[in-house]
Amino acid sequence: MGGGVVTLFLCGDVMLGRGVDQILAHPGDPALREAYVEDARSYVRLAESAHGPVPAPVDPSWPWGEALRVLDQAAPDVRIVNLETSVTSADTFAPDKEIHYRMHPANLPALAVARPDVTVLANNHVLDFGRPGLLGTLDALARAGLRTAGAGRDAEEAYAPAPVPLPGGRRLLVFALGARSSGIPSGWAATADRPGVAYVPELSPAAADTVLRHVRRSRRAGDLTVVSVHWGTNWGFRVPREQVRFAHALVDGGVDIVHGHSSHHPRPLEVYRDRLILYGCGDFIDDYEGITGYEEYRDDLRLAFLASVEADSGRLAALRMVPLRARRLRLEPASRADRTWLRTTLDRISSGVGVTPTPDGSLALTGG
Repeated sequence: MGGGVVTLFLCGDVMLGRGVDQILAHPGDPALREAYVEDARSYVRLAESAHGPVPAPVDPSWPWGEALRVLDQAAPDVRIVNLETSVTSADTFAPDKEIHYRMHPANLPALAVARPDVTVLANNHVLDFGRPGLLGTLDALARAGLRTAGAGRDAEEAYAPAPVPLPGGRRLLVFALGARSSGIPSGWAATADRPGVAYVPELSPAAADTVLRHVRRSRRAGDLTVVSVHWGTNWGFRVPREQVRFAHALVDGGVDIVHGHSSHHPRPLEVYRDRLILYGCGDFIDDYEGITGYEEYRDDLRLAFLASVEADSGRLAALRMVPLRARRLRLEPASRADRTWLRTTLDRISSGVGVTPTPDGSLALTGG
């Protein structure tokens, strides 16, 4: 942590279930209850029809591909991912849900290989296999030594931050929330005597105050804080006003980074009061290749966010974004044309900041 700067790796949804689970060493039951697809292996075939054969079984590192080289090179102090799947072999499909994601617990090395410091679970898929699936997920991650935030055996555990030790006795506290707007059923909310997620029914000033009370209760002098929030719809570049107000309220209350996710593609970036707000990081790992529709958003392009903040103040020092492309169920380097598309798109949709290319092919945030 040289120079008084802490660097964080942040990304969008990491979905290692369904088709990805089927190419790993220990595929679970492929049965699905989707309207059009009844077998998870169909998603592997879709990816193959788009980009060619996918080997199986693959090494745990396969889905991450180039991202692991990026991480090794960047050597961030903290790595935060949103795991958008249940980790279970249970067959307790959540009723009234169109899509269910699960990965077999024996395939957890495919998450651990990226060495996440915090695995966020406050999302609309972690209870796809009910409370048995959630409890199994929590147990599997605990056995693997992976810290979690945003879900728990009761409300106290779900809303508690995941503390990551930093050099010099400091800590980074990661709080995670799931908003109703991302498709989380209200019945998934953790309560005093019921497992579930840290749930936000609406992105109101009162909800922001509740989050900030949790932050103040947990924070010690010198701590940095991240609020990771699963919110909003899958598609579109417009950020709803209530998300902006909620993010600003968090920063006004002392939060250093707002890490937003849920959208299938990146959404605008903002620097507010010298703090980074990512309204939507986009998907990172999934099995969506070959699925048609919404091509104008280029959801095959992915971004690894590397945010450097001042250790003593939490102010954003730099943001570097590394463009990647999903192909054959793994991440590859993005082409020059794809990097240009991402740069111009992010620059156009983000107000108050600019996005510029760097000599190494990544993108940098300027202004703000």
